[in-house]
Amino acid sequence: MLRPTSPATVVLLAALTALGPLATDMYLPAMPAMAAALDAGPDQVQLTLSLYMAGFALAQLICGPLADRFGRKPVLIGGLALFLATSMLCALAQSIEALLLGRFLQALGGSVGPVLGRAMVRDIHGPTEAGRILSYMAIAMAVAPAVAPVAGAGLLVVFGWPAVFWLLAGYTLLILALIAGQLPETLAPTQRRSIQPLALLATFRMLLGERRFVGYTLTNAAVFSGLFAFLSGSSFVLVDFMGLKPTDYGLLFTLVVLGFVSGSLISGRYSHRLGRERLLALGTLACALGGGSMAALSLAGVFAPWAVVAPQVLFVAGFGIVMPQSMSGALAPHPECAGSASSLFGFLQMSIAALAGALVGRLHDGTSHSMAIAIGLAGLVAVISYWGLVRRAGTQRRPAPAPLAK
Repeated sequence: MLRPTSPATVVLLAALTALGPLATDMYLPAMPAMAAALDAGPDQVQLTLSLYMAGFALAQLICGPLADRFGRKPVLIGGLALFLATSMLCALAQSIEALLLGRFLQALGGSVGPVLGRAMVRDIHGPTEAGRILSYMAIAMAVAPAVAPVAGAGLLVVFGWPAVFWLLAGYTLLILALIAGQLPETLAPTQRRSIQPLALLATFRMLLGERRFVGYTLTNAAVFSGLFAFLSGSSFVLVDFMGLKPTDYGLLFTLVVLGFVSGSLISGRYSHRLGRERLLALGTLACALGGGSMAALSLAGVFAPWAVVAPQVLFVAGFGIVMPQSMSGALAPHPECAGSASSLFGFLQMSIAALAGALVGRLHDGTSHSMAIAIGLAGLVAVISYWGLVRRAGTQRRPAPAPLAK
């Protein structure tokens, strides 16, 4: 059995949190082949991504409270078992309807990764050290979406599109075996809470009534929206509008990933020296400068790859700083309901970002305007949320309500 504070446990939790982006990005290069094989239109295949995002967001509201009641490991094992079974269902799908069902159910199982990964870090490392550990775990979240499309393309060429889902199934089986056999339970029985509807509503109401929790959550959701806006619109801007080759786009995307990794390393390296609040001030400033400069260049008619990529590198460097620190800040005061807090945090983060991505696509006018303006607004909202809610609230918070009957 692994020690909870060992580096191996951190690596295992990082591998767990990487499952989400792997399932989202690995099959993207295979979409045209899937459409041809299943006799489906591009819109139907793209719906597999939308359904996955919807299921993932909704399931986060459920798995956290379940983990607060029954412990982290049982919910993790159940979710990963569902993800494993539905990955095989996707690989064996003979119709687009079966694939859509498989992807939605896959999201329900996959949601346990980021939600309970965050909660277990909070259980093990406490409110201060959690920010540093989450910073290093964030690197896995950065590397996974950079590697996943390349791996998916290779599997598609050699084995066909079902191989993508077979690889996800194999990866999940390995993670499931390690968690079941090596990962200790991190939530003490004395800290478990009721999952009665009234108890859950009381917990969510308490969290939404805390200015600092709302401030940390909105700060994170804002910068995540800026990243999602770039993911949604960058290929249309850089390839379709500016004429880059897909291979060149991949190389420039790597620069963006490196920016995120750099920010995550800064967040982890200086977490103790600078503290959460200074790092958040620095990160939100970087996001505002990066997003604002991209929006200004676009509105000024400067349509060149550097005018998109350079500001986005600065933005995601700030995002790499903000994400782990805002997570730890939101969860720090709530050891008694860390799973529920992580669920609500993740639901709001993903829902707001998905809305931002949808608006970028809906308002796309063939230029970089909608994407750049969305990223600029994301940086501005992040600064306002942090300084207007978190810093003004100070260190005071409402006392947590006593747990209802178990």
